[in-house]
Amino acid sequence: MITRRDVVEILRRIVDPEIGLNIVETGLVYGIDTANGRVRVVMTMTTPACPVTGYLTGEVETTLRESFPEVQAVEVELVWDPPWDPLMMSEDARDRLGWTA
Repeated sequence: MITRRDVVEILRRIVDPEIGLNIVETGLVYGIDTANGRVRVVMTMTTPACPVTGYLTGEVETTLRESFPEVQAVEVELVWDPPWDPLMMSEDARDRLGWTA
């Protein structure tokens, strides 16, 4: 059975090319559900006009399908509420980017 932790570890491989950090550390992943042979990821972008939206959502879906071939379905839901904020990044990510709270 695939766990939330399994999915998080896979998502850490996906790097936002604009920021250079993975999507988990940047706070783009809001939720993960692994029920009934399906994986659902709720995520956002740093802005609604983010030019890499299609790339990142596609990478999430493709990477999860390839990593968990036994999964019946992968769903990526893009949301804008709550809006992303730099405080959603891990402390380590903010430090690496030189952003202070």
